[in-house]
Formats: sequence, structure tokens, C-alpha cells
Amino acid sequence: MTVKVGDKIAEITLKHMTADGPKNITTGELFGGKKVIVFGLPGAFTPTCSARHVPGFVDHFDAITAKGVDTIACVSVNDAFVMAAWGKAQNSDGKVLMLADGNGDFAKALGLDADFSAFGMGLRSKRYSMLVENGVVTQLNVEEPGAFEVSNAETILGQL
Repeated sequence: MTVKVGDKIAEITLKHMTADGPKNITTGELFGGKKVIVFGLPGAFTPTCSARHVPGFVDHFDAITAKGVDTIACVSVNDAFVMAAWGKAQNSDGKVLMLADGNGDFAKALGLDADFSAFGMGLRSKRYSMLVENGVVTQLNVEEPGAFEVSNAETILGQL
């Protein structure tokens, strides 16, 4: 079943890179008492994700946080090392928290997992953006396969 507006996010553990190496972060820690934009995408260093999706959130960071958003987080079915390297390449440090969903647990819990085996990528995430307030989904924008029209920074900025 796919997550929908009004749903509470399940308790899942993701990873992010710190100066001391990979560290766990639970969805409870990430979303509890906060207003968070989280966006998911098929993979680090992939064309649309690198050229348009992450850069949009980096570019609109000031406008988004001015609307009261505490955290902007990018989640992908990659490991914490890849997400950290991609974050550096995207100049996202201090703007977008790069989260690793290495086994796709978060994508599966949301019902937003996708089979990209035909492209040699295995289990991945659909492309989406959502606003989560204190653990509850208040906005959700899921793309049709191959599209990049509703999960961008501009769309969710307009929904704030």
C-alpha cells in the first residue's frame, strides 16, 4: 500500500555520513516535532537526479527554510558512502541531508519502491517529494515512471 496524506511515517532506520563515519538516524528522530521535506529518487549520480532534482532543493534552500521547514532530506537506495560523495558533488552540505536507504526499507515501508532491474539497478525508489510534519505526511507528490514534473523543489515550495 502506498503512503498517503494523513499517514504517519513508520519507524525506519536510515543512515547518514558524519565526521565519525556512517550513523543511524531513525524516522522518529528525523521527523519528530519537525517540519521536514523529504524527497526520494532512483539513485545517486543518475542523470535527472543529479542535473535537476537535488540542485533544485539546494537552489531553493533559503526560500524553503524561510517557510518554516526545519530539514530538507534526500533519500535514495544507496549506501551512506555513496550518498555522502554525491552530496559533496552536489554542493548540498548544510542544505540537504543525504540519507541512505541501503536496503530499500524506507521505500518499501512507504510503498514507493520500484523495480529497476531492467536497467541493472535492482530495487530502487520511485521519484517523489513530501512534506512531513511531526511524523505525519501533509503533502505528497509522486511522479509517474520516467517523469520529473511534481516532485521538484518548486512544486513543494508552492505547497508550503
